[in-house]
Amino acid sequence: MKFLIAGLGSIGRRHLRNLAALGQSDILLYRTHHATLDDAELAAYPVETDLGAALAQGPAAVIIANPTALHMSVAVPAAKQGCALFIEKPLAYRPEDLAELEGALQAGKSRVLSAYQFRFNPGLAKVKQLLEEGAIGRPLTFQCYWGEYLPDWHPWEDYRQSYAARKELGGGVVLTLCHPMDYLRWLFGEVREVFALTGRLSDLEVDVEDTAEAVLTFENDLTGSLHLDYFRRDKRHDLEVVGTSGTLYWDYADSAVRLRTPQGEQRFPAPEGFERNQMFMDEMAHFIELAGGKEPSRCTFEDGKKALELAWGILQSGQYHQRVIYD
Repeated sequence: MKFLIAGLGSIGRRHLRNLAALGQSDILLYRTHHATLDDAELAAYPVETDLGAALAQGPAAVIIANPTALHMSVAVPAAKQGCALFIEKPLAYRPEDLAELEGALQAGKSRVLSAYQFRFNPGLAKVKQLLEEGAIGRPLTFQCYWGEYLPDWHPWEDYRQSYAARKELGGGVVLTLCHPMDYLRWLFGEVREVFALTGRLSDLEVDVEDTAEAVLTFENDLTGSLHLDYFRRDKRHDLEVVGTSGTLYWDYADSAVRLRTPQGEQRFPAPEGFERNQMFMDEMAHFIELAGGKEPSRCTFEDGKKALELAWGILQSGQYHQRVIYD
């Protein structure tokens, strides 16, 4: 099976390495040569600089890892050709950008994996299991927090030139750190309404929002808060869920889960030897099966679309200072 990778920045190269580690060798690279990393590890792979020429080689699957604002320029023609698509989050810059892709997917009968790798995090999977088992009774509220210092993300490049810092590439903390918009839906169901404050609070040289505070209410009346920022120096990413009979706490630092009830505390560690790249490996292994028609998507186009709609609800609420209500 031939794979085409579009975008060879840090995440595109991670996917390339993982594909190779999973035994895939028929890999073509589509490049615009804007990446800031050394090209040495790419030397063994064929390269095309024209998308039409790349698609003419007949890839069965396309991995779209270029900047968010450029996703549709690759996804639409690849979908029309019937390729299976692995699209990095978020699917597009704006929800309205997805209409053309949706039509192309139907025309080409293409399969999609929205690349939200936290669905493959063992700690969050344990949280989902415990919620479904009623371990904390009825969930009432949650607090989700994600803060990381943007200049530390890619030490090899000037953060001011990264897509995360640039509006024209689809950056900003809400779209860049949009994983909770997917995994909160995965855990709790559909969002009914959101109210948010967004802005630029730090001294970072970016032209996008560097912080967001959102209150989300789900259709089951669960209400909680989501915090995102680009400036926290001691990075933090965690989730706490409070229910009628207990509390669940997940910390991304070790992916362990703690269940606290009146009877005491239980700790559920991540599998022995688990490290961050395992999520990406499991995600890519799933995509290989999806592309081969052996598994249904574990994070569909519709999932990616709803995550993007939630992200834009947060942005619009922050801009206009009013609630956004979902039908």
